[in-house]
Amino acid sequence: MCFPILLASVGDMQNKKIVPRSAVERRRETLDRLATDRDVWVATAHPDHGPHQIPLWFSWDTQAVWVCTSATSATVRNVRKDPRVRLSLPDTFDVVLLQGMAECFPASDVPKEAADAFAGKFGWDPRAEDGSFVYVRVVPKAVRAWRGEAELRGRIIMRDGAWLE
Repeated sequence: MCFPILLASVGDMQNKKIVPRSAVERRRETLDRLATDRDVWVATAHPDHGPHQIPLWFSWDTQAVWVCTSATSATVRNVRKDPRVRLSLPDTFDVVLLQGMAECFPASDVPKEAADAFAGKFGWDPRAEDGSFVYVRVVPKAVRAWRGEAELRGRIIMRDGAWLE
């Protein structure tokens, strides 16, 4: 039975002292994760049907997150109706949340640098597929990052598109 192991792990996490990072450290580590992490949760909403959330591969070009999905996906349909999105990296302890505006690019219109970077990171190029794909670019306007309760204060590290120091 795995419950004793799980409980021991939770207990160990609660006993660790978290030393809050500075805004500069949080920014640096967030940028490192954006450059190296593979998956991001993308949350959109349809005005009539409500929220939709899905994990997608992503690439980061130092200013924006790029994801790619089917042209007929709920994500693309929602972004075309309401471009406001929220993104989150999939770690519930080392939290990174981004909020921004999304813009859709058909595979034929995506900037070459962005599509090449995406293909290089994942070894898959949607431009070469038979199906219709759309790249979605999200420029963050707000970023929050924290590790545990000790870092809730000061978790906003970007506001109105500007990194805080």
